[in-house]
Amino acid sequence: MQDNFFEMGFLKVLIIIICILWLIRVVVRLALPLLFQNIVKKAQDQANQHAQRQQYKKPDGKISVDYIPPTPKSKGSSGGEFVEYEEIK
Repeated sequence: MQDNFFEMGFLKVLIIIICILWLIRVVVRLALPLLFQNIVKKAQDQANQHAQRQQYKKPDGKISVDYIPPTPKSKGSSGGEFVEYEEIK
């Protein structure tokens, strides 16, 4: 009688382990693709952001001026007018 009890208990444990492993397999088959899609999407977003930053980066050696300050106007001539003359000897 004892042997039969242990055999039934062993069979129940074995069946339960098989069912748990089967459930884990099903869940992994459903969840793993979603996880990989999420990882791939994040990688694509990072690559797109990097590409956009590279696109807006100015090339080296080129100068661009965004602001030119206004030049102050002079109120009077500092040197006067130039008058042409001939030297007499």
